[in-house]
Amino acid sequence: MRLSDFDFDLPDDLIATRPARPRSSARMLVSEGGRLTDASVIDLPRWLQPGDRLVLNDTKVIPARLSGLRHREGGSGARIEATLLEPRADGTWQALIKPLKRVRDGEEIVFSHQLSARLEGRGDGAAFLRFNLVGDDFDAALAEAGAMPLPPYIAAKRPADTQDKEDYQTVWARAPGAVAAPTASLHFDDALLAALAQRGVAFTHVTLHVGAGTFLPVKVDDISEHKMHAEWGEVTEAAAAEIMATRAAGGRIIPVGTTALRLIESAATSPGAIKAWRGDTDIFITPGFRFQLADGLMTNFHLPKSTLMMLVSALMGVEEIRALYAHAIESRYRFFSYGDASLLLPAGSR
Repeated sequence: MRLSDFDFDLPDDLIATRPARPRSSARMLVSEGGRLTDASVIDLPRWLQPGDRLVLNDTKVIPARLSGLRHREGGSGARIEATLLEPRADGTWQALIKPLKRVRDGEEIVFSHQLSARLEGRGDGAAFLRFNLVGDDFDAALAEAGAMPLPPYIAAKRPADTQDKEDYQTVWARAPGAVAAPTASLHFDDALLAALAQRGVAFTHVTLHVGAGTFLPVKVDDISEHKMHAEWGEVTEAAAAEIMATRAAGGRIIPVGTTALRLIESAATSPGAIKAWRGDTDIFITPGFRFQLADGLMTNFHLPKSTLMMLVSALMGVEEIRALYAHAIESRYRFFSYGDASLLLPAGSR
């Protein structure tokens, strides 16, 4: 298939820059086998059945965006922006540095009175930073100095602020390591979780650390030539057992977000089966993919020509997704990370 098959025109004013409040008051477009219904996220229990299981990504977004000063002998200084990408085995962090040409290998960047880093090399457009702190001390200093790494389409409209440290984090975030939020999960609050539990819906937590590569554009016309970025994830033995028990009892497995879906499909061993799994996944889900575990998906509205548009088209069908997105635009749903939700239930799902 061609990249143009996943393109659409989106009015700029439909890109959400702040989330709905309360979280579960966001709108939700439900597709049951292509039949569309306008609803709200707080209505989610009505679309699920007792015994269904939601799979939730418990990754925690780190405040990965830093601003600091490079000091050089003779009093020369320069303002440096850094976005942390991921830790490396040697204890350094891979980071995007702007402007990278203003920093030499071995030079120090001071981000706060507590936090600084030395540039120890570069490669593939990124730099390798060694911070002066590690462990809990590093986490505390980063929390004070860093800002949430808002997606480019939000950051272009406004800077991150203190409110984003709450808004751009799920209520069940546990495992630090993501530089982008699993955004479908941002719609959940205590009221919705209580209503789902009362309905008899179960929850399983898995971990996929969302990387900055999630925002990289697809640059090839033939989508089969695209290389996905790799992200680290884990499905524990307990999580796999919970999913298998729900399948055996006839319940549906519905991931919340494309990250949770990609992870359980990476860990699947055969149709309807999953085992504990840990490692990097670069699974690329496009139309024609045979889903092993997911019976549906709750997700936000995605960017044109993105790999996530390809994923939802694989689940529901290309024409069905085109119709859903046309309806969402006409009905002025809010798009992307802070936007509204969709609940995708394919025809023939269990």
